[in-house]
Amino acid sequence: MKPSTYDLHTHSTASDGALSPAALVEAAYNAGVRQFALTDHDTLDGLPEAQKAAAAYGDMEFYPGVELTCLWQRRVIHLLGIGINVEASQCVDYMDRLRRLRDERAEKIAAKLEKKGLPDLLPDAQKNAGAGQIGRPHFAQAMLERGMVSTAQQAFDLWLGSGKAGDVKAEWPSLEEAVQLVKSAGGYALVAHPTKYKLTFTRLRALMDNLVAAGGDGLEVSYPGVTPNHLRDLLNLAQRKSLVISAGSDFHSPKQRWTALGRFPSFEGERHLLSYVSPKGFSVTAAPDASGSPLSEV
Repeated sequence: MKPSTYDLHTHSTASDGALSPAALVEAAYNAGVRQFALTDHDTLDGLPEAQKAAAAYGDMEFYPGVELTCLWQRRVIHLLGIGINVEASQCVDYMDRLRRLRDERAEKIAAKLEKKGLPDLLPDAQKNAGAGQIGRPHFAQAMLERGMVSTAQQAFDLWLGSGKAGDVKAEWPSLEEAVQLVKSAGGYALVAHPTKYKLTFTRLRALMDNLVAAGGDGLEVSYPGVTPNHLRDLLNLAQRKSLVISAGSDFHSPKQRWTALGRFPSFEGERHLLSYVSPKGFSVTAAPDASGSPLSEV
């Protein structure tokens, strides 16, 4: 896997990443990335710091982004919004809504885990989240710090993963609402890591049809964990439906060996996002404050 000079899917401490936005930009630059998007889960809070850090290099293009949690046919889907205008007023209201959903869900997660005999982990998870959006990875970190599990993955396997006590669903906005937000803010809306939702390709085609009908643009075709066959199938799907394509590392932490900045399977395809999107600057003072919002692996 050759390193790429771009990375359009990354996370910072504004959501569930391990590096601050500035440190993330520095790490990306040192990895050879020159076209970079910060796409924290359901928050814009890290964008001003990241944009300022990227501008300091002079030869790095920065694309303001976000990874929105939304629902499609009762299934959680992640939607990338890249090249958005973070000063759009509708962004602030939308992120406030997501923050409230996250906070309410965190309280429910803690309560359900307590019913299973675990201690109250909400204060620890809130501390781990800091000013960022709280999510299940912060509960996993709390369990790890207390010695309740040996790895964060074990926390998901035992308590937080799909079907476990801490897998609390929330009434996220619909796919159509998420697409509308991205498009109204001048961005490109793409389904993130589409093969991770355990959809058949028939269902995936239906998802993409619904995305396009809602005004969306395309899908991410390359990311850590995508198989060569799935990459080929995603490229074929994008070609047949004239979709915009993108790629990124989905980077969260230097400790995660399965992902690294600028690292994802190489490919060739038409209608790459970088052929359309333009770097956008914005006023740091006018950007959303910490009351904005964030998300996490969720």
